[in-house]
Amino acid sequence: MAVVKADAYGHGMIPCARAAQEAGAAWIGTATPEEALAVRAAGIEGRVMCWLWTPGGPWREGIEADLDMSVSGMWALDEVVAAARVVGRAARIQLKADTGLGRNGCLPGDWPELVRSAVAAERDGLVVVTGLWSHFACADEPGHPSIAAQLERFREMVSFAEGAGVRPEVRHIANSPGTLTLPETHFDLVRPGIAMYGISPSPEIGTPEDFGLRPVMTLSASLALVKHAPGGLGVSYGHHYVTPGETTLGLVPLGYGDGIPRHASGTGPVLIGGKLRTVAGRVAMDQFVVDLGGDEPAAGDEAVLFGPGDRGEPTAEDWAQAAGTIAYEIVTRIGARVPRVYVDGGGAARE
Repeated sequence: MAVVKADAYGHGMIPCARAAQEAGAAWIGTATPEEALAVRAAGIEGRVMCWLWTPGGPWREGIEADLDMSVSGMWALDEVVAAARVVGRAARIQLKADTGLGRNGCLPGDWPELVRSAVAAERDGLVVVTGLWSHFACADEPGHPSIAAQLERFREMVSFAEGAGVRPEVRHIANSPGTLTLPETHFDLVRPGIAMYGISPSPEIGTPEDFGLRPVMTLSASLALVKHAPGGLGVSYGHHYVTPGETTLGLVPLGYGDGIPRHASGTGPVLIGGKLRTVAGRVAMDQFVVDLGGDEPAAGDEAVLFGPGDRGEPTAEDWAQAAGTIAYEIVTRIGARVPRVYVDGGGAARE
């Protein structure tokens, strides 16, 4: 299952879903039903699953769009059954077990009621239970005791469901780190998310290269201005950076309005003219400044914030370290006003 939630982690949901299917992914995964319905509206066929529902959600539309819809509690089962009665056909559902993440999913104590009610609804022709699934809390920490505990609990909850009459097409629990490091968790389906975009889900245990991955996204901009500056010049809001002497400054037209983390003010790395530079002063909403140290690239020259690292440019992980976060957030937060250009064997496409 190729997970394309949150606009495919900032990479563009529809182009990435299409590319994943072309590459052989049997399933597309989204978080919200609205995302899944947008995938369908784009003409993407095949199996599409969504899992983050709230009361009053578009169950009827999901049934009509042939989505696989996750059910984590009785309220959700009641709503999808009611929608199936209105539509006049069975809803495809997957029952999610909370095996220890403590987030979405049905806890073991409530599992028997949910399973038995789903089996009864299936017997009445209102639902088809296509899957049983769960999600890890600490799969990115090999050896963490919760991994084995969750896996054991998942097996127990699957066994109970199957004993009660559920015949799932797929059982799945493996996210990106589970897919890469825990083969015993693969079951019938794996759900790579961040790893599909070439980023390590756990830099503590391996770089992208260690896992055979290559980051997909390169974020760059054209310098909007290059100017000579005297020493003692305060740069950007608050004057948290003051030029130590005569220098040149470059203006990069990206800011926190585009997803550049303000927490990376004074620390974010940028490649300009073959040299690594650092954000000088605060990242503003639409722009930030770099001290070029006297170098004089031209306005319009490329500033590379991150990429796969092939040219010595920073990576998303470098920006994560600079901002005190994770690479998932760095790529996912890149805003809609930043154009996406897709390049592959068939040429380029622009979103």
